[in-house]
Amino acid sequence: MAHVLVIGASQGIGLETVKAALAAGHRVRAFARSAATMSLSGQGLERFPGDALNAADVTSALEGIDVVVQALGVPAKNLLGPVTLFSAATNVLVPAMEKAGVRRILAVTGFGTGDSRDAIGLLQRIPFRLVFGRAYDDKDAQEMRIRRSGLDWTFVRPGVLTPGSATGRYKVLTEPASWRNGLISRADVAHFIAGEIDGHSYARKAVVLVG
Repeated sequence: MAHVLVIGASQGIGLETVKAALAAGHRVRAFARSAATMSLSGQGLERFPGDALNAADVTSALEGIDVVVQALGVPAKNLLGPVTLFSAATNVLVPAMEKAGVRRILAVTGFGTGDSRDAIGLLQRIPFRLVFGRAYDDKDAQEMRIRRSGLDWTFVRPGVLTPGSATGRYKVLTEPASWRNGLISRADVAHFIAGEIDGHSYARKAVVLVG
């Protein structure tokens, strides 16, 4: 079983990943500014309050870690302004991982990031850019920084996120010709991530997840 650092662990996919990783028997260090107030409990869980933009916090959080899950998010209200969190946090995390000798990272970005942008349908492209353009430009920078590293990465690019429990019935699309948008629950994204903590089936690959 691995010792997993989940960055962005207090909500969304990060929180679901903490749950899924614990259920799979892993030890989890849940990293978030609000980690101390998380109501989740369980054997193997360590709450680790910290700021993903603070190098000292990130360096400390990496001690003894085998795998990093980067699952950052920004509030919807911030999407229309400048977004720099994803790239800025990655610029802190990557050199810290390299210095600590932690090689494996599963980075949650999204369908429409990087080379999956070309797979967005024509009807969706304009509203996508209007609403998510700034965030996804920053996610592009996030992925590029990780690609330039020597890390053993997987980019997890979910489609439209929904609530609900994990079903295990989702598609992992690895070939650009197959990439498309679709609905998927946060819990199913976490199910995929938990399965990759011990595996390397998708090492140095970008996958699109849809239901």
